[in-house]
Amino acid sequence: MKLYDCKVAPNPRRVNVFLAEKGIEIEKEQVDLMQGGQFDPAYQAINPRCVVPSLVLDDGTVIGEAAAICRYLEELHPEPSLYGRTPLERARIAMWEQRTLNDGIGAIGEAFRNRASAFKDRALPGPKKYAQIEALIERGRERALQFWEEVDGELAKHEFVAGGSFSVADINLLVMIDFAKWIKLEVPENLANLRRWYAAVSARPSAQG
Repeated sequence: MKLYDCKVAPNPRRVNVFLAEKGIEIEKEQVDLMQGGQFDPAYQAINPRCVVPSLVLDDGTVIGEAAAICRYLEELHPEPSLYGRTPLERARIAMWEQRTLNDGIGAIGEAFRNRASAFKDRALPGPKKYAQIEALIERGRERALQFWEEVDGELAKHEFVAGGSFSVADINLLVMIDFAKWIKLEVPENLANLRRWYAAVSARPSAQG
């Protein structure tokens, strides 16, 4: 297997934290997004959507999307479980995995891609050009702050996002908070539960890479 990666980008980082939590070693090849490496014809042949990460299996099969890659690797390496063990755990983790992606990473991505000059005419990922929309910068920030308030309430009830154990939902939230720094957005001081959680999760070895 080979993982087409970009260490600094949020979605590949989700996979890298997952791999570190599992103790899985996979060959990696870096795709330089800032230099347009995702549009190189050789990489487009692997992933026509021109996004990372991509996992290429030994038989040539390509799995795109961070969530799908992590789910596949979970099936191959079920311990330690990052998707839950009981039906209720799996459902809660799936719910929060989706929310941390849509309302978390998605909100920051909306603000970042519509703000950064490097993404002029590339406000959405992929091979097609989309103009930046300035109004989406503030909307993305507002969405992120509202989401953090909701998560802070959840973390008043239990140690991790989806319950009592670390999961892919926590990985997504960690990546979101670090990604938010790219738009100079920090977790507010009054969200004590979220800040407690972030300090603990950031100290995990998997978060250091």
